[in-house]
Amino acid sequence: MFKHTRKLQYNAKPDRPDPLMARRLQESLGGQWGEVTGMMSYLSQGWSSTGSEKYKDLLLDTGTEEIAHVEMISTMIARLLEGAPIYAEADAYQSDPALAAVMGGMDPEHAIVHGLTASLNNPNGAAWNAGYATSSGNLVADMRFNVVRESEARLQVSRLYYMTRDEGVRDMLKFLLARETQHQLQFMKAQEELEDKYGVVVPGDMKDIEHTEFSHVLMNFSDGDGSRAFEGQVAKDGEKFTYQENPEAMGDVPTFKPADPHLHNDQG
Repeated sequence: MFKHTRKLQYNAKPDRPDPLMARRLQESLGGQWGEVTGMMSYLSQGWSSTGSEKYKDLLLDTGTEEIAHVEMISTMIARLLEGAPIYAEADAYQSDPALAAVMGGMDPEHAIVHGLTASLNNPNGAAWNAGYATSSGNLVADMRFNVVRESEARLQVSRLYYMTRDEGVRDMLKFLLARETQHQLQFMKAQEELEDKYGVVVPGDMKDIEHTEFSHVLMNFSDGDGSRAFEGQVAKDGEKFTYQENPEAMGDVPTFKPADPHLHNDQG
């Protein structure tokens, strides 16, 4: 059950309108690594978790918090768009280069499609899609994705921080940076615990099936030999890496039966 509280989790009020910053913030909302991706990934993982209540609660707590972050960023975007110019005469553009720059860089969908409010898009108008989210049913794999998601999100928020001098926007971004620190650390901890229990390779119960002679071989498929630096070192599963300089093809040249002529394939 979810219950909405009208108060925001943290402040989301800029010092002044800024349509360009509103557009930039769309990446942290509807981009591949944005808050909607975190929200849907963690909630889906939690809902599908049938094992430990500890991890289920961790995922659902974090996914629910991400709903709050979606609301905060959406509110910030709407406030940054307050009073934004939605039309201007041609002579105004000529006499006011600043206005021209604002109108030129503003996301037109903010005005045309969403009435000067946030959208579930990235800054270029590409819609968020469920393909960004991950919920595999394997906790080790999902926790690793979650660390990556939080790392990418924090990286982007840090860049957004330096794209504005607005202290109100920066204040919200400082809060998001702190929460993304926490989320990275908690998912790393969960990942470590799960690796200790299930092993570091996902899934971990296929060793008797796979061709293990290839499972720890660094194959050099490039002009460089940088990967050779790991030769002889112990992998996380306790086995040593070997190195192969020039891997040879091990399969046959594929041949096919002629296609039905009615398909009009060109088989040479």
